[in-house]
Amino acid sequence: MSTDAMLDLESAVRSYSRSFPEVFTSAKGSWIHGGNGERYLDFLAGAGSLNYGHNPEPLKDALLAYIASDGITHGLDLWTTAKAEFMETFRDLVLAPRELDHKIQFCSPSGANAVEAALKLARLATGRHSAVAFSGAFHGVSAGALAATGSAYFRRGLAPGLPPVTSVPYPESPQGPFDTIGLLRRMLEDPSSGVDKPAAVLLETTQGEGGVYPAPDSFLREVRALCDQYGMLMIVDDIQMGCGRTGTFFSFERAGVVPDLVTLSKSIGGYGLPMSLLLIRPEYDVWAPGQHSGTFRGNQLAFVAATAALRTYWADTRLAETVEEHGALVAEALGKLSAGYGVEVRGHGLIWGVDFRTTRLSAKRVSEICFREGLIAETCGRSDEVLKIIPPLTTGRDDLLHGLGVIAEAMAEAQAADWTAGTPRGEG
Repeated sequence: MSTDAMLDLESAVRSYSRSFPEVFTSAKGSWIHGGNGERYLDFLAGAGSLNYGHNPEPLKDALLAYIASDGITHGLDLWTTAKAEFMETFRDLVLAPRELDHKIQFCSPSGANAVEAALKLARLATGRHSAVAFSGAFHGVSAGALAATGSAYFRRGLAPGLPPVTSVPYPESPQGPFDTIGLLRRMLEDPSSGVDKPAAVLLETTQGEGGVYPAPDSFLREVRALCDQYGMLMIVDDIQMGCGRTGTFFSFERAGVVPDLVTLSKSIGGYGLPMSLLLIRPEYDVWAPGQHSGTFRGNQLAFVAATAALRTYWADTRLAETVEEHGALVAEALGKLSAGYGVEVRGHGLIWGVDFRTTRLSAKRVSEICFREGLIAETCGRSDEVLKIIPPLTTGRDDLLHGLGVIAEAMAEAQAADWTAGTPRGEG
């Protein structure tokens, strides 16, 4: 199909194809290929859905073998061998080593479905109706998840009818540090604060869409303590930051906390296959049978790929060690750009943001130059002011250095053009 046909037929809601206007044909590892022979290094990784890269051989082999054997592809929530193997592998390689006893709920495919289930279950378990979320958060665009999403852009059209959620400032944001715990404590302790006791506190340990803002470990521990004190459930949205993105399998491990509910999606499907989970502390698994459902909650192919991914990448510590090593490499390279251009750099593991707010440069323009030079890197933040670096965790050292070099060259080109044209900040 030609680009003209796609432009004519596809809804205006499309987004990534606007930033990266290429017809892609194939992909392998950390590289995507275009129809005219171009190839692009992928620093987007399916927005975090491809932590293990494109078409990893062990996962592909498992899928091909399963399909060739006429394995079940659609199973609702019936028991199947593929489901059993995934659950046993997830227990043995993820839950047990971390001394977690959470139940596993299979939600319909997207991360938003898992967030919907988490908020609904928290309300059922506590008998309360409201929840607390944070400015800059992104949890999905279906109604329940959207109520906890901070961006007014996504909330348009549904805002007046969204479920009750109180948004408070995240401890780190474009406005600077904030005493979030102090505000929450005051709201909860004051019987005239106008805020009902919440069922849950929902948070990302590092905000991705909001501009790559990692929360301090101390903040995560304080949220845990506050939830315990006031009978609220702590929900961690690990949809983008989980499955090794920050180094450890779960992003909250760095703070030594155990959430009551954890949402997983994106890379838990292993091969980019749709799958989402809600992990539930046993005492809060109060669902009645079928009370939360979905036709595609039993994606058997995702079970197969996810099992292969866990056995390949999480049976030992090699991937986590690689993410830590490569994260330090990215930090060093971006530190030089920070010193040279005055940009702010934030991140850990293999999730990083280059914030251009304090410069005359534009993240959007740098992203455009990167794409022209064969690198896919998206923007994020309140006004797309942050260049987001989120490569596959399996990206090799040489490819990682190559991509960082392209970013450096793109920034140099953008700055040279800015000096020549005298472009006011925010334009270009």
